[in-house]
Amino acid sequence: LNCPIEEISPFLAVSEQDIIDGINSELGTDVKTMDEARKLLDRERYRRLDRLIDQKFKDGDLIRLLGLFEARDNDEINRLVTDNADIPTIFEYILGIIWYKTSEREGKILDYMKLSLEADLLPKTHAAGGEADIVYEYEEKPGIYPAHTLLLEATLANSTNQRTMEMEPVSRHLGQHLLRTGNGNSYCVFSSNKLNINVMADFRCRKHMQYFDTTDYGRWVEGMKIIPVETTELKRIISSHLTYKELYPIFEAAYQSDKKLPEWYREEIADRIS
Repeated sequence: LNCPIEEISPFLAVSEQDIIDGINSELGTDVKTMDEARKLLDRERYRRLDRLIDQKFKDGDLIRLLGLFEARDNDEINRLVTDNADIPTIFEYILGIIWYKTSEREGKILDYMKLSLEADLLPKTHAAGGEADIVYEYEEKPGIYPAHTLLLEATLANSTNQRTMEMEPVSRHLGQHLLRTGNGNSYCVFSSNKLNINVMADFRCRKHMQYFDTTDYGRWVEGMKIIPVETTELKRIISSHLTYKELYPIFEAAYQSDKKLPEWYREEIADRIS
C-alpha cells in the first residue's frame, strides 16, 4: 500500500523541527539545524563510548579479556562484556577498542567497526558486508606515516580452520580495497589468539604476488602488506602503552624485512613490541 505516512498514523509524521526540539529538550542544548543536531549526537555518542571504556575496558580489563580469549573461557568473557553477542563478535569488538585506545582515541571507531551495537554501545552482531572486520582510516601525520587505511581482521579459528576460513578472505579484502582506493599505503593487521604458521607464510608471500581485478586483468596491485599479530603481542602493546605512531614503523620494517619464518615473526614483530 502506497500512502502518506500520516495516513497510517499521525504519530509517525515527525518533522525535522520536532527532532531538533526533542534533542534540545533531552540534552539541554540549543541546536538550530539537523546538521548541528547530527554533529551533537555524534559527539555525545563518543563521549558515552569514552566513558564506557574508562569504566569497563581499562588496560587491565583488556589484558584479562585477551587471556580469556586465549583460554577460550567463553562464559567469563560473556559475563565481563555482554551475553548478547557471540564470542567471535566480542573479540572483534575488543580488538576495535584496543586499536582505538592505541590510536589515542582518534578516528571514528564506531563507524570503522563493522558491528551492530546495542544502545549501550556493547556489541550485538557482526554486520556482514564482504569487507574487513574493522576498517580504520588514518589521516597523514607528516614524518610519521602517510594517509592510509588499516584493515583489521580478527579470528579465533583454530589452527586447521584458520587456514581454511581466513587465508583467502583476508587477502581478498585487502586486494579489493587496494584496487578500489588506489592507495598503496593501506595494509592489513591479522590478529588471532593463536597464529597458524602456514597462514603467516601465505601472508608473507603476498608481498611478492600480484592481486588482479577479476573483471579487468589490466588492473592489479603489486604486493600486499599483511602483518600478523597474536594476542600475546596485543597484551604487550597495552601494557607498554604503545601508540599507533610507534607501531606503524615496526610493522613497516617487518614488512620490508627479508627474514624467513619463524624467525621473522619472533624477531621483527614479537621482540620489537615490548
